[in-house]
Amino acid sequence: MGNESQKEFWNGPAGDVWVEAQEMMDRMLAPLSEATLAAAMPKSGERIIDVGCGCGATSLALAESGATVWGLDISEVMLERARSRAEGNDNIVFSVKDAATADYDPEYDLIFSRFGVMFFSDPKAAFANLRSALLANGRLAFVCWQSPKENLFMSVAAKAASPFMSAPEPQDPRAPGPFAFAEKAWTTEILESAGFTNISITSLTPSLSVGQNLEEAMYFQARVGPLARAIAELDETVQLQAKQAVSEALLEYETDDGIVIPSAAWLVQAFNSS
Repeated sequence: MGNESQKEFWNGPAGDVWVEAQEMMDRMLAPLSEATLAAAMPKSGERIIDVGCGCGATSLALAESGATVWGLDISEVMLERARSRAEGNDNIVFSVKDAATADYDPEYDLIFSRFGVMFFSDPKAAFANLRSALLANGRLAFVCWQSPKENLFMSVAAKAASPFMSAPEPQDPRAPGPFAFAEKAWTTEILESAGFTNISITSLTPSLSVGQNLEEAMYFQARVGPLARAIAELDETVQLQAKQAVSEALLEYETDDGIVIPSAAWLVQAFNSS
């Protein structure tokens, strides 16, 4: 899916669903958001770009430091939610822009992203362009997913539903999408090609709450998760069977805090030393 296709996707039903699920998604991703924010160390007076800011949770968190934040996303509907959440906050601005190709002046201290950089059609060019926004010794900090097999909160449901669906066509693991940066070596190559230095990639493996109860967890799988489109394409009878199988699989991860399943992400940091 190229950048134009991404724009169409995130300004269509997908964007509407993410706005609808904003509170649930922010709660689910909180452990990874907090770890990445802590590593990024935003400071008062800094200027920060939040790439793929979505509904604004990370932009709001970055602004709490006293920094000035420019949140970029290609989804107008998600930015509408972000603007409403940031109303009255004078140090956040949101823009509908493709961060991969936007024009920048070299005046930013930090480029930050929570799962917003894996969708570039040309990641090496995109990161070279992002580096052009940084001051000398400016910082890059983002979080991205490790492989699907390491992310049980995604793969458990997929495995349970697989008997009811056609086998997916093989895909390039580096193609734009949630898992495009699953390979540490590939991510390092991208950043080195873009001119970044002092690259570090650290594993984060928190368990994530995919729902406060089974009903909410099933909503995630049917509406937001990677299975959403595949399940929606099944006929009604098979869809019910697939959902029942997924429900039974998720119940194995039920805790007093809801449905809690292991995840795996990379915390990536680098610098603009030029």
